[in-house]
Amino acid sequence: MNLEKILGIKYPIIQGGMAHIADGKFAAKVSEAGALGVIGSGNMTGAQLRQEINICKSLTKKPFGVNLMLLNYYVDELAEIIVEERVPVVTTGAGNPSKYIEKWQVAGIKVFPVVPNPTLAVKMERSGADGVIVEGCEAGGHIGEMTSMTIIPQTADRVIIPIIAAGGIASGKQILAAKILGAIGVQIGTLFLSSVECPIHQEYKNLLLKSKYNNVTVIGRINGLPLRLIKNNMAVNYLRLEKQGLDKMELEKYTLGALKAAVESGDLEKGSFMAGLTLSQIEEIRPVEEILENLMEEYQEELGKIYNEIKY
Repeated sequence: MNLEKILGIKYPIIQGGMAHIADGKFAAKVSEAGALGVIGSGNMTGAQLRQEINICKSLTKKPFGVNLMLLNYYVDELAEIIVEERVPVVTTGAGNPSKYIEKWQVAGIKVFPVVPNPTLAVKMERSGADGVIVEGCEAGGHIGEMTSMTIIPQTADRVIIPIIAAGGIASGKQILAAKILGAIGVQIGTLFLSSVECPIHQEYKNLLLKSKYNNVTVIGRINGLPLRLIKNNMAVNYLRLEKQGLDKMELEKYTLGALKAAVESGDLEKGSFMAGLTLSQIEEIRPVEEILENLMEEYQEELGKIYNEIKY
């Protein structure tokens, strides 16, 4: 199976549907560069999602997707809008999208739920999903417990639908490793934050360049909503409130407000700067097209090395 043929894209790469970050314009830029650009619907209303979809359509004729966060209050409305606007691909997160899959597929939409473990991957296969995005805990944002090294092969042993790997991928070597473990492509988030086109505040991008893997922490483990982000005062305060027993929904609202502060104003004290463990691999801000080309060049080089080792 070939992800490029399945989705009609140049490279076997899906851009992560980063809420409050991946808008229609950014998704279009990624799609134009050869990967699958994805609009992160997050907590959007129906009107907001429709607007971003139309912006994306006005900027590219290439395939793109929408990431639907299933905890969104307007999720049923958003699921219908995705059909009405004929979005080519849907990825989902934070839940089980089974109730929507048949409707989407009847409309010709390809469905790739993001899953944190093989058990949910099996359920998605039984529900008719076209494939699954298996996300290791190395990723930024909300995470599960399994690593990419474990979730990819264990899922590959249990499902026959295509697997896309996510979490801890920011180089051609890591793309090749994911494919060897059983994936046909990858989803990348953190690396795309460092692109010229990514609509986050410059302070956010500066922080990406300054930070390393040991500056990344996880909050929310106590309340069952683990979130990987760059350590700052917001993260420290969140952990304090969590230990005091603040309701998890209140903590979630606190985090969402902090993400907006990071993305829009670059507030280094109160912002939630989500990032994965590939942070140390980011050395400069580059155009999306250059990022993708470099990834695939390195992938081909590493693949050639393996071929030569086998040959001789």
